[in-house]
Parts: sequence; structure tokens; C-alpha cells
Amino acid sequence: MNQDVLTLYKLMVLYMLNKVDFPLTNSQISEFILDKGYTNYFSLQQAIHDLADTELIRTEQIHNNSYYTITAAGEETLDFFGHKIPEEIKSEIDQFFAEHKYHLRNENEVTADYYEEKKDSYMVHCEIRDKKELLVSVTLNVTDEDQAITICDNWRDRHGNVYDYLIHTLMIRH
Repeated sequence: MNQDVLTLYKLMVLYMLNKVDFPLTNSQISEFILDKGYTNYFSLQQAIHDLADTELIRTEQIHNNSYYTITAAGEETLDFFGHKIPEEIKSEIDQFFAEHKYHLRNENEVTADYYEEKKDSYMVHCEIRDKKELLVSVTLNVTDEDQAITICDNWRDRHGNVYDYLIHTLMIRH
């Protein structure tokens, strides 16, 4: 692959991460870049891998998802080389975030996942974050996979009620 083209993909990822104040997942970055047809999956993954290796982005693994944030070195690199991103691409990225920012943030701030701990025992881990700050983390042990799946599915819609209930109940003085 042409090095200039790979550099453009890296700059696009840095630009995207610099536009938000919360981490983006691999799939969120891919959604924009691949849907617009800028490159293929493998070239994008190479760009992301190179950015992580050179510590221009930080990677955090949460619930089998990779979350990326730009580092100070990444911001400096973008300041220095950002002019190499065509204005049309910047405009498309800006438009993407204007239309999807709330959804993308919500997608990252409310998570639920489960894993089998042992036979007939599943651990369900649910979290609510505000930007990078953890607000609540709940881990439940359930007896079958269907229960774990149901809890994960319901967490996204009902997390606010659960959070309010916990705060209210734990604030009651006896």
C-alpha cells in the first residue's frame, strides 16, 4: 500500500478521535471510514495498529471491544499534519459526528456483557460511564445463558432506572 495513502487513513482516525470527548470503538471508526468507501477493513486495521504502536492513540479493552482515544502525541501529530486531510473529508467527518455523536456516546457509555464462569453459572457485567468516568458497575451471577442475554439486552433500555433505584435506596438513612 502506498505510504501516503496509509498516512491519510491514520490522520483521518486521529481527526475522528480528536473530534469527540469520549473513546470510539473499532466498529464506530470503521462504520464511517468503510461506509464512505475510503479503504478496506485490512488497511484501516493496519492504520489503527500503527497509531497504537507509535502511541498516537491509546487502546483500552472493555468487554471484548477495543476503545480508542487520542494521546497528546497524537494531538501534536494532527496539529502538524492535519492540513494533509482534504477539507471534503474533514467536512464529512464533522457531518458524521453532527448526526451521530449522541448515539455514539450513548453506545460507549452503557455496556453489558457476560461470560460463562463455570457450568450453569454466568457472570453478567454491566456499566454506566460518563465520558471516561465510571458511574456504576454491577456484576451479577445468573444460572443460565438466557438470563445473561436478557439482562444484557435490558440493561441498555433500563440502566437509568437501575441507577436511580440504587442511588435512592442507598441514600435512605435509617
